[in-house]
Amino acid sequence: MSTADETETLDEFYSRINDARTTKSGENQTSKAKDWRTRVFDAAGLRSKTFAEVKYVIPNLIPEGVSILAGRPKIGKSWMALDMALTTALKPPSFCLGNLKPLHGDVLYCALEDNPRRLQRRIARILSSRDVPWPERLHLANEWRRLDSGGVDDLREWAESVPDPVLIILDTLAGVRPERRGLESVYDGDYRALAEIHAWANNFGIAVVVLHHTQKMEADDPLDSISGSLGLAGCADTSLVLNRSSQGTTLYLRGRDVEEAEHAVSFDPETCRWTIMGDAAEIHRSESRGAVLAVLDDATEPMSPAEIALAAELPKNNVEQLLFRMGKAGEVTKLARGEYAASSLADLIGAHKNRKDRKNRGGYPPKLTLLTKPTGGTDAAV
Repeated sequence: MSTADETETLDEFYSRINDARTTKSGENQTSKAKDWRTRVFDAAGLRSKTFAEVKYVIPNLIPEGVSILAGRPKIGKSWMALDMALTTALKPPSFCLGNLKPLHGDVLYCALEDNPRRLQRRIARILSSRDVPWPERLHLANEWRRLDSGGVDDLREWAESVPDPVLIILDTLAGVRPERRGLESVYDGDYRALAEIHAWANNFGIAVVVLHHTQKMEADDPLDSISGSLGLAGCADTSLVLNRSSQGTTLYLRGRDVEEAEHAVSFDPETCRWTIMGDAAEIHRSESRGAVLAVLDDATEPMSPAEIALAAELPKNNVEQLLFRMGKAGEVTKLARGEYAASSLADLIGAHKNRKDRKNRGGYPPKLTLLTKPTGGTDAAV
């Protein structure tokens, strides 16, 4: 039995609580499956308890527990998941999604929408840029029982059959999803779909990634775009949403054990691998800055924000905000109200300054000024 100052898993913690209840009462309270005494512990004991740290299979991205990876059909979810699976099973482990080094161990990839021939072709494509043998610790399946019809039991048995199980991928949820009950609400059905596997994954300490689709309609909150109700995201520990828009492709992340983030990602069609490029807002801002500078670098006259926005194909409001920040950074120069030029174009800025100086000194041809009304057919003008 674990002592109070030892690090233990959640399974060990609950087992110790149950044993303590049995010893204290002199009865076998654990035989009463629904006895509240087997599920309650006191705060004082919890305060001094040391638990094992949350295990991350993919650093800062995929922790233990259930994660949903959602995206539109054919956006590349399966390529991302298969790359995670391969890289985790490889020894020595390499990197995926750019510079993320996964935890090494045994992996089960259930490719429920593929067949062995397609899997072989995809694995060969991903590993083509790496001189490594195909990993024996990656286990593959094209069929699996539904989660409420023995599927979770099968996952549990697989995990107990390998030395170091760390990752299970179910591609996709539709292939193993329990059937919805007659009077069950959509939310309850979605929550129940992941409830059993969620409880097992968290107690066992393994990461389960479930691939799913997003809705066609855009949503203000990325989690609202996950197909179905919020029951799926509510039950899952971590939600990842892969989305493509006019500004590029992003991977949004939110969960109980991860920091909320939105990463800009890119897909290499040659290696069929995804790369996290950095914070999406920073990457998009950098790309927009580059577009504005490219327009101003080609300009022969100062340009207004509206003209820049039209040429760079960016929203005018975004351009105005960018010009303010770029002016403070010394990338652009504001020559007059609503007139901007790239700071690198000294000749253009100098010519504009000279025209302004000449105008201020009266260097331009003076206007004719009428001093008196015409009399006798003679105009008096200067």
